[in-house]
Amino acid sequence: MRRRQFFHYVQGGAIASLGVAWSAQAQSGGSLGVQWFGHTCFLFTGSGQRILSNPFQPRGCTKNLPAPKVASNIVMISSRLLDEGFVEGLPGRPKLLFEPGSYNVNGIKFQGVRTNHDRVGGYRFGTNVAWAWTQGGIKILQLGGIAAPITLEQRILMGKPDLLIIPVGGSEKAYTPEEAKAAINFLEPRIVIPSHYLTKGADPKACDLKPLEAFLEIMAGTTIRRVGGSSISLSPSSLPASLVINVLSL
Repeated sequence: MRRRQFFHYVQGGAIASLGVAWSAQAQSGGSLGVQWFGHTCFLFTGSGQRILSNPFQPRGCTKNLPAPKVASNIVMISSRLLDEGFVEGLPGRPKLLFEPGSYNVNGIKFQGVRTNHDRVGGYRFGTNVAWAWTQGGIKILQLGGIAAPITLEQRILMGKPDLLIIPVGGSEKAYTPEEAKAAINFLEPRIVIPSHYLTKGADPKACDLKPLEAFLEIMAGTTIRRVGGSSISLSPSSLPASLVINVLSL
């Protein structure tokens, strides 16, 4: 997306305000709905909010997927690349989170953690923002397109998630299966949903991602649940005692 287009959207009133308050109601009870649209794009529903992460423009690894133009209250993006930060044409006027920092939006506290989007200090693809928040009583960490190892300081900001959304397909902009496994061991989530891997929605000539099976092979011995659809519902009372990988399908 061109920089001018991005800031036109932001200046239109979509940017979220910085805050420190944290609604107790948003942090307890309820349930969380998670819907996958492909790549690193998900819709999280719960606590009276619809939160869309990383909407994309169909091209390359998302060429044959429909654009995720769904209604939401809040949109968070991990970078301003077209595959995880295309905000043009979204319905309504959702509040937009795009910079690292602490935010309070509609009673939910968000922590955006700056990471690198490549393995050379961000010199090729710049910054990736990992987002941590609690919704429907579930602690969520959406890593976006992270490619660099997580430091201790970053982990402190991220917290210990119940649900981890993590890229696993490799490429120059995101974790390989081996790197994803190391991050999972470091973060110790209870549920993992893999993202950013090769699907039938990709243009095979313009997508350098590995298929999901490469990651699942690396995670042999972990409980793997194939949901059989693009959506899943979670609640605090149903969280597993040990790690479960939930595989969504498009």
